[in-house]
Amino acid sequence: QVQLVESGGGSVQAGGSLRLSCAVSGYTYSTNCMGWFRQAPGKEREAVASIYTADNSSYYADSVKGRFTISRDNGKNTLYLQMNSLKPEDSDMYYCAAGVTAGLCVYHYWGQGTQVTVSS
Repeated sequence: QVQLVESGGGSVQAGGSLRLSCAVSGYTYSTNCMGWFRQAPGKEREAVASIYTADNSSYYADSVKGRFTISRDNGKNTLYLQMNSLKPEDSDMYYCAAGVTAGLCVYHYWGQGTQVTVSS
């Protein structure tokens, strides 16, 4: 099993920054890809960014490209999402997830989420 705990959410004004963290514990060797998702009540979950352990490649949704950066610190078993130039439409519950690649990342483990609120 893999446990994921997000932190770093909060309230910020438009144009501001936040850094989300996701602490990973358990059988971390069983996963080789991780990602951040976001979802608002009544809306579909959106993939925000993903990162692959094998080559450290990363991918972003068009809506966050150039503003968000996903990274991981293997020594600390922590995944990060640096969010800059935040917009009100970035307000959501953010979740981190871990999985195994099968072409794309198939996510098996999910955190409980951390809320991000961006005011105009």
